[in-house]
Amino acid sequence: MPAATDPVVSVEDVAVRFHRGRRHRSLRDYLIRGEGGVRRDEFWALRDVSFSIGQGETIGVVGRNGQGKSTLLKLIAGVLLPDRGTVDVRAGVAPLIEITGGFVADLTVRENIGLTAGLHGMSRAVIGERFDEIVDFAEIEEFLDTPYKHLSSGMKVRVAFAVVSRLEEPVVLVDEVLAVGDKVFKRKCHARIEEMVAEGRTLFLVSHNDGDLRRFCARGLYLREGRLVGDGPMDEVLAAYADETRESA
Repeated sequence: MPAATDPVVSVEDVAVRFHRGRRHRSLRDYLIRGEGGVRRDEFWALRDVSFSIGQGETIGVVGRNGQGKSTLLKLIAGVLLPDRGTVDVRAGVAPLIEITGGFVADLTVRENIGLTAGLHGMSRAVIGERFDEIVDFAEIEEFLDTPYKHLSSGMKVRVAFAVVSRLEEPVVLVDEVLAVGDKVFKRKCHARIEEMVAEGRTLFLVSHNDGDLRRFCARGLYLREGRLVGDGPMDEVLAAYADETRESA
């Protein structure tokens, strides 16, 4: 299914190889250590995947666990490199994937907000302008000077979502974030994602919740065994995925 506008994300003939029991090479590993040898315990997380996405499209990515969904988002975020093919992202990316990754355990919540926002390109002035908004969203004011490692898992997710969702990048990647947290937090997340969609951002949503996918996404990508087997209207892609789930039950 072609993108409706000039593509902001283009993925062409992409394949990604992992090694069981070993980490895939990151950009840092690639630059420092080089390619390395081919091991026998390899498997392909993605194979020959191609599609293009226009600015403002809303994309739901579906498939069973271990089919390459999170790997695809990491490629778009630029934290993984493909073994074959190309990934061309022509706009900045706000990655809500592995959402608490990158936060420093021994730093306070206040320090982590400044550090994480700064690493994502937010200036000190903008961080100052949005600091209260981030804190209010996360409902974390009384814990601002608490080391991040002492927060509950739910509180850590609230802080991370509050920071990353305030970035103004045109492409937003959301990987199972809506599956965590209490009902009140989920409603706030839903409202914030609706705001980002209304602003014309491009959204990629990985979820096993059909309701969320139908609510936010017009187009679906369906991955099975690392291959793109479906690309079309969200309802049609979900129907195809449901058929596979019933057949394999």
